Amino acid sequence: QVQLVESGGGLVQAGGSLRLSCAASGRTFSSSVMGWFRQVPGKEREFVSVIDKSGSSTGYADSVKGRFTISRDNVKNTVYLHMNNLKPEDTAVYYCAATPRLNALYTRSDEFNYWGQGTQVTVSS
Repeated sequence: QVQLVESGGGLVQAGGSLRLSCAASGRTFSSSVMGWFRQVPGKEREFVSVIDKSGSSTGYADSVKGRFTISRDNVKNTVYLHMNNLKPEDTAVYYCAATPRLNALYTRSDEFNYWGQGTQVTVSS
C-alpha cells in the first residue's frame, strides 16, 4: 500500500506563509491524483486543494483560492502546499491524500484512498 508523510506545519502569524510537504512511498505516486484536506478536531474534514497526476491541472477550495498553491514533483514523489497570507481560520491539521482513480480533480474525502498522519498548522491573530 501507499504511505504518505506530511511535514512543514507550525505556528505562524496571520499574513505569514508556510510550505507543507507530503512524501509518498512506492512506485505509484505518478499514477495518483493528490489532494490536501484539513480538519479541526471535532469537525468534518474539508477539501483544500487537488492536483492531477502530471501536475498540469489544479483545483482549490474557494476559501483558499488565490492564497494557496499546490504542486508536485514526480521524481521526488512529493506533493507540496504553499500557503500564503495565512488567516486564523486556516488553523487545522492538514492531511495529504492520494487516489489511483481516473485523472480528475476530486474534492471529496471519500474519493481518496490513502492518507498521511497530518501536520498541524496554527495561525495566530
